[in-house]
Amino acid sequence: MDCLFCKIIAGDIPSAKVYEDELVYAFRDINPQAPTHILVIPKAHIDSVNGITCDNSAVVAHIFEVIPQIAAAEGLEKGYRVVSNCGQDAGQTVFHLHFHILGGKELSLEMA
Repeated sequence: MDCLFCKIIAGDIPSAKVYEDELVYAFRDINPQAPTHILVIPKAHIDSVNGITCDNSAVVAHIFEVIPQIAAAEGLEKGYRVVSNCGQDAGQTVFHLHFHILGGKELSLEMA
Protein backbone atom coordinates (compact mmCIF):
# COMPACT_ATOMS: atom_id res chain seq x y z
CA MET A 1 0.00 0.00 0.00
CA ASP A 2 1.06 3.54 -0.62
CA CYS A 3 -0.68 4.97 2.44
CA LEU A 4 0.91 7.95 4.19
CA PHE A 5 -0.46 6.97 7.61
CA CYS A 6 0.62 3.33 7.21
CA LYS A 7 4.13 4.63 6.50
CA ILE A 8 3.99 6.82 9.63
CA ILE A 9 2.89 3.83 11.74
CA ALA A 10 5.73 1.77 10.27
CA GLY A 11 8.24 4.51 11.16
CA ASP A 12 9.13 5.16 7.53
CA ILE A 13 7.95 8.77 7.86
CA PRO A 14 8.70 10.72 11.05
CA SER A 15 5.91 12.06 13.22
CA ALA A 16 5.48 13.77 16.59
CA LYS A 17 3.96 10.83 18.45
CA VAL A 18 1.75 11.60 21.45
CA TYR A 19 0.29 8.12 22.08
CA GLU A 20 0.71 4.55 20.93
CA ASP A 21 -0.59 1.15 21.93
CA GLU A 22 -1.12 -2.15 20.10
CA LEU A 23 -4.15 -0.83 18.17
CA VAL A 24 -3.78 2.94 17.93
CA TYR A 25 -1.24 5.57 16.98
CA ALA A 26 -1.68 9.30 17.66
CA PHE A 27 0.51 12.17 16.49
CA ARG A 28 0.50 15.94 16.03
CA ASP A 29 -0.89 17.27 12.75
CA ILE A 30 1.81 18.95 10.63
CA ASN A 31 -0.70 21.64 9.58
CA PRO A 32 -2.55 22.38 12.84
CA GLN A 33 -5.96 24.03 12.67
CA ALA A 34 -6.01 24.71 16.44
CA PRO A 35 -3.37 25.09 19.17
CA THR A 36 -3.82 21.37 19.85
CA HIS A 37 -4.40 19.27 16.73
CA ILE A 38 -3.74 15.57 17.06
CA LEU A 39 -4.60 12.76 14.65
CA VAL A 40 -5.66 9.42 16.12
CA ILE A 41 -5.50 6.47 13.74
CA PRO A 42 -5.98 2.73 13.90
CA LYS A 43 -2.84 0.75 13.13
CA ALA A 44 -4.93 -1.52 10.93
CA HIS A 45 -5.68 0.13 7.61
CA ILE A 46 -9.33 1.17 7.27
CA ASP A 47 -10.02 3.61 4.41
CA SER A 48 -12.59 5.82 6.15
CA VAL A 49 -15.70 5.77 8.32
CA ASN A 50 -17.35 3.92 5.42
CA GLY A 51 -14.90 1.06 5.97
CA ILE A 52 -15.97 0.37 9.55
CA THR A 53 -17.54 -3.08 9.86
CA CYS A 54 -18.53 -5.48 12.61
CA ASP A 55 -15.11 -7.11 12.11
CA ASN A 56 -13.10 -3.92 12.82
CA SER A 57 -15.43 -1.73 14.89
CA ALA A 58 -13.77 -2.75 18.17
CA VAL A 59 -10.69 -0.73 17.19
CA VAL A 60 -12.90 2.34 16.66
CA ALA A 61 -14.45 1.83 20.09
CA HIS A 62 -10.92 1.62 21.49
CA ILE A 63 -10.00 4.88 19.75
CA PHE A 64 -12.91 6.58 21.52
CA GLU A 65 -11.66 5.19 24.83
CA VAL A 66 -8.18 6.61 24.11
CA ILE A 67 -9.26 10.06 22.87
CA PRO A 68 -10.29 11.36 26.35
CA GLN A 69 -6.96 10.13 27.76
CA ILE A 70 -5.04 12.03 25.08
CA ALA A 71 -7.20 15.14 25.59
CA ALA A 72 -6.58 15.04 29.35
CA ALA A 73 -2.83 14.62 28.84
CA GLU A 74 -2.92 17.66 26.53
CA GLY A 75 -4.73 19.78 29.15
CA LEU A 76 -7.95 20.14 27.16
CA GLU A 77 -10.14 20.31 30.28
CA LYS A 78 -12.26 23.15 28.81
CA GLY A 79 -13.25 20.96 25.87
CA TYR A 80 -12.20 19.71 22.48
CA ARG A 81 -13.68 18.64 19.17
CA VAL A 82 -13.36 15.24 17.48
CA VAL A 83 -13.72 15.24 13.68
CA SER A 84 -13.49 12.60 10.98
CA ASN A 85 -13.82 13.57 7.33
CA CYS A 86 -15.30 10.84 5.14
CA GLY A 87 -14.64 11.13 1.43
CA GLN A 88 -13.19 13.72 -0.89
CA ASP A 89 -16.12 16.15 -0.71
CA ALA A 90 -15.80 16.21 3.09
CA GLY A 91 -12.11 17.09 2.87
CA GLN A 92 -10.57 13.67 3.47
CA THR A 93 -7.11 13.82 1.91
CA VAL A 94 -5.52 10.71 3.43
CA PHE A 95 -7.66 7.62 2.93
CA HIS A 96 -6.82 5.93 6.21
CA LEU A 97 -9.44 6.33 8.94
CA HIS A 98 -8.41 9.09 11.33
CA PHE A 99 -9.92 11.29 13.96
CA HIS A 100 -8.79 14.87 14.59
CA ILE A 101 -8.65 16.10 18.19
CA LEU A 102 -8.89 19.89 18.06
CA GLY A 103 -8.66 22.14 21.10
CA GLY A 104 -6.66 24.61 23.08
CA LYS A 105 -8.94 27.56 22.27
CA GLU A 106 -12.63 28.29 21.92
CA LEU A 107 -13.62 26.74 18.60
CA SER A 108 -16.06 28.31 16.17
CA LEU A 109 -19.50 26.76 15.82
CA GLU A 110 -19.42 27.55 12.10
CA MET A 111 -18.55 24.02 10.95
CA ALA A 112 -19.50 22.07 14.10
